[in-house]
Amino acid sequence: MSETKRAVILLSGGLDSSTCLAIAREQGFERYAMSFRYGQKHELELAAAQRVADHIGVAEHRIVDIDLRAFGGSALTDDRFEVPKERSESEMESGIPITYVPARNTIFLSYALAWAEVLGAWDIFIGVNHIDWSGYPDCRPEFIDAFEKVANLATKASVQGEKKLTIHRPLIEMTKKEIIGKGLSLGVDYGMTTSCYDPATDGSACGSCDACLLRLKGFEENGMKDPAPYSEVISG
Repeated sequence: MSETKRAVILLSGGLDSSTCLAIAREQGFERYAMSFRYGQKHELELAAAQRVADHIGVAEHRIVDIDLRAFGGSALTDDRFEVPKERSESEMESGIPITYVPARNTIFLSYALAWAEVLGAWDIFIGVNHIDWSGYPDCRPEFIDAFEKVANLATKASVQGEKKLTIHRPLIEMTKKEIIGKGLSLGVDYGMTTSCYDPATDGSACGSCDACLLRLKGFEENGMKDPAPYSEVISG
């Protein structure tokens, strides 16, 4: 009888993490989804994460409460800053935007690592992407590689030589077009997801923040309309 493969999947309810969850299912993992209520202004994403977890299927979905508003420094957690809108691709590529949340992926991966240790899981999935992205330093392959090394130095089981933990980043070198195509082939319902940094109170996306613009570009390149709701009619 084959051993059950367990994996912790970081699930925000967005396009990338939802695709990542479907990939983990395709690869035969028993899936444990982890989301965070971290003081983000777009907390509506957690409802999307729950929808996606229910749709794709998980053994358990944990929503962890932490408060990164204690530090601020990001338009996603700090009322002093507004989410930038209508930026061009060249502007997105010009530097680290104010929507970057300091140390967010480091913190999220640390929580995922703790749960993985308890579960006896040797795999963590994260939907970071280095092609169509907004310039976040904690989405780079160098960071993920470094964290994986730290994880295997810091955990009881790896130090005792039982196994090595792997951090999977299947989307890291994919464009948004490719990510969407992969997800569609795996049955992801992107109408359930949200990527917007500044959604309306009813959950509809703004269509003009960096995350929305990159997402809309991906659907347009696939020759289809984004099925997620937007505050204004978006062509595609």
